[in-house]
Amino acid sequence: MRRETATGLAQEALVWLSGQEELMPVFLNATGSNAESVRAGARDPEFLGSVLDFVMMDDAWVVAFCDAAGHPYAAVGAARRALPGGDEVHWT
Repeated sequence: MRRETATGLAQEALVWLSGQEELMPVFLNATGSNAESVRAGARDPEFLGSVLDFVMMDDAWVVAFCDAAGHPYAAVGAARRALPGGDEVHWT
């Protein structure tokens, strides 16, 4: 997947996440973000990678996002690999 495509998908995930009343506060707490930093990060490939990392923490979140956005489930992982840091494997 090209980085531009991955960026667009991650931005869609961020919009989806911002509409999840129970999940968005968890994301903000986990990342130390606030509304201002989320707006600023919406164009930052590294921040968008963290959005996808967060969504991929739970298969149910991946399914919910992909179903809402009309993406195949594997698209989230492909997008993450195309963004900075996505090729690094973390086993923790």
